[in-house]
Amino acid sequence: MVVILDNIRSLHNVGSIFRTADGVGVEKLYLCGVTPAPKDRFGEVQPQLSKVSLGAEKTVAWEKVMSTSRLVTSLKKQGFKIIALEQARDSVPCYSLQTTNYSLDRVALVLGAEVEGIAPAILKKCDTIIEIPMLGVKESLNVSVAFGIAAYGLRYGK
Repeated sequence: MVVILDNIRSLHNVGSIFRTADGVGVEKLYLCGVTPAPKDRFGEVQPQLSKVSLGAEKTVAWEKVMSTSRLVTSLKKQGFKIIALEQARDSVPCYSLQTTNYSLDRVALVLGAEVEGIAPAILKKCDTIIEIPMLGVKESLNVSVAFGIAAYGLRYGK
């Protein structure tokens, strides 16, 4: 599984995603748009990201990519199934996804910005949109927490 982080601004969230990605066996993280990389543009370590990731930025492959749209198109051409984690009209509960219907090494999970979510143009390119059902008053979970739920569900689900 590869994971696409689309315009996630928080260094803490990205660091947490790196750590969880290591734990769940993610092959690669694509850091798109404004998503910060483990090192800044001067090659200096981003201490806030590094502190939260506990070194996982050194164990999980990553690549900085400017265009999420082009990346998704490229991965689809390579045979990846693109799964978005987003609340949308066409989304299905994450627990209902039949993980036996695909090879996990050909899955790209897309995560969107904390407030805006995944852009509609990107969602249109996705094969499936999954969401985490919310029973309380809040509409969503923190992106790094949601990633953990979805990634482990994809790895060990039905």
